[in-house]
Amino acid sequence: MKKIILFLMLVLPVVIFASGESGAEHGTDIIPRTINFVIFAGIIYYLAAKPIKDFFVGRSSSIADQLNSIQEKLKASNKEKEDAKELVAKAKVSAKSIIKTTQQEIELQKAKISEDLKVELGNMDKSFDDHCEIEKRKMTREVITEILDVVFEEGNLSLEKDELLNIVMKKVA
Repeated sequence: MKKIILFLMLVLPVVIFASGESGAEHGTDIIPRTINFVIFAGIIYYLAAKPIKDFFVGRSSSIADQLNSIQEKLKASNKEKEDAKELVAKAKVSAKSIIKTTQQEIELQKAKISEDLKVELGNMDKSFDDHCEIEKRKMTREVITEILDVVFEEGNLSLEKDELLNIVMKKVA
């Protein structure tokens, strides 16, 4: 079919223009120009249609491929986003668990430190009481020694046990 149309396009102008210059005598040459234009357009279409069509088909397919590639990247990034959201949710749960455990450990450490402090304070009180008792005994001995030294230095003083005990008790108190 294309061959017939091509043949007619090539032969028809020759036949029409071979008849003479009848169109030029009357002053209108629109018909031959129109036929020439149609023939020229047909030749251009015949020569350029397939490359142009192939260009646009290739361009369409490359755009479709790019669109598919972009959609795949979008799906992958959406999946990564969802995975990241899941990780964040897990991290929040883990953080809450860690905070709870830390607070429990803090409470245990507070209780332990409090107990250790009570024991240490008890030990310090006991040590202080023991030290005070030792100092009292030491002072009592010194006072008794001092009183006895004074009494025995005078030598002429005769005291009985009750009086000596009474003097010592007054001095100690």
